[in-house]
Amino acid sequence: MSTTTKKIVEKKGIAPKPVVAKKAVVKKTVATASHSVDEKITKLEAEEVRAAETAKGGSVISTVGRRKRSIARIRLIKNGRGTITVNGKPFDTYFSTYDLREQVTAPMHAVGQDTTVDISAKVIGGGIRGQSDAVRHGIARALIVLNPTFRAALKKLGYLTRDPRQRERKKFGKLGARRSPQWSKR
Repeated sequence: MSTTTKKIVEKKGIAPKPVVAKKAVVKKTVATASHSVDEKITKLEAEEVRAAETAKGGSVISTVGRRKRSIARIRLIKNGRGTITVNGKPFDTYFSTYDLREQVTAPMHAVGQDTTVDISAKVIGGGIRGQSDAVRHGIARALIVLNPTFRAALKKLGYLTRDPRQRERKKFGKLGARRSPQWSKR
């Protein structure tokens, strides 16, 4: 402040305004449904990695398989007898149809590991068909970690490709994703 401004302020009895620093604006972000799912998946993957590292002799391989809304956490146990459990149940009771059971065991049959490893899977989300695809995807990924030479055979059969097809959302003004209301002339 200059000296003339100080004199005017003293005569009129006006106190100068204190300088206040602007407060930082804190923006709160709202987590969307897909963002929270991604956070859950990364937490699950971190838990699986820790579990695999602490397992005795590195005998457990952990992977994740996905299809539609289904997420499968796979634990492949080396030197097993060929047993497969899904969510704590034998896989032939969890996947009731022959097609689904064949789909789950296909990667192991393709590389000849169907009687030498045990599989433990935890599956969440989606329907039974998407869950079987997710388990198949996870098992194929685990077999590659077990032996990288299996990659060529599994890739050729398409078991390593994550199927990106999702359900299309419903749009406003429509009865479904694309279905329009019935048109009437009068």
